[in-house]
Order: sequence, then structure tokens, then C-alpha cells
Amino acid sequence: MQVILLEKIAKLGALGSIVNVKPGYARNYLIPQGKAKRATEKAIAEFETQRAELEKKQAGILAVANEQAEKLNGLLIQISQKAGVDGKLFGSVTSANIAEELQKQDFAIEKSMIRMPEGQIKQVGDYTVDIVLHSEVSAHITVSVLGEATI
Repeated sequence: MQVILLEKIAKLGALGSIVNVKPGYARNYLIPQGKAKRATEKAIAEFETQRAELEKKQAGILAVANEQAEKLNGLLIQISQKAGVDGKLFGSVTSANIAEELQKQDFAIEKSMIRMPEGQIKQVGDYTVDIVLHSEVSAHITVSVLGEATI
């Protein structure tokens, strides 16, 4: 199915690109999220008249993401979790735990924005985590996992 992208999407294309995607991806994700429209002649003509407005909107979103990345870069958050004597956690620290901690500090971060290269954290220690704020902008924070002694 051919769609015209209304914003830049990583690994797919830039604003205004006409790309071929699987029909399910277009119907279930791109079109409902407002990220794309079906590439009909009418839609392409309509897009061309709105192109400048959409580019301005995307530039604004990118500027906000850059601003938020500056605040997040180098941030240290601490998460306490029950752990054994050897430092192994009972359970694990997930992206949901990190997102919850960031929201407590007034950052509007969803768990889907958090990339944990080593997977879930299962040991006490410091870990670097990436937060993807925009397809072009990401920030790096440090998550310090502290062990709570069990009695």
C-alpha cells in the first residue's frame, strides 16, 4: 500500500515521502496515528498545499525534543529494588520503572521511548540508558540501581 508520510519516520522516510508499506502497518499504525495518508492524487495535492505548515510543525517538535534532550543528557536517576547479598535483584528494573521515575521528576517520557541496550537490569549498579525523544534526537541518562537489603 502506498502512503505519503506526514512526518519523518525512522527507517521509513522523510516528511512528504511516498513509500510502500504493508497494508496492516498503514491501516493499524501509520494512518490512525496521523503519521501518514493514503497516497491518492487528491491526498498528494492536498499535502503539497500544506507542506510548509507541516514542515514548520515538525521543526517545532524537533526543537522541543532538542530542548528536552539537553535537560536529560547526563541525568542520574536512582531506583531502589530489593536485592540479595550478591547484588542480584529480586525481579528486574524495566523501562516502565525508569519512565515512572522520570515522570516523578517532571519529564514527559513514555516507556516506549526508553531503549535499554543490555535488556532489563537484573544487577545492582550503574547503567547507561538511551531515551529516543524524536527520530533524530536521543538522550543518554544513567540509571543507578540501589539494592535494598532483605531481612
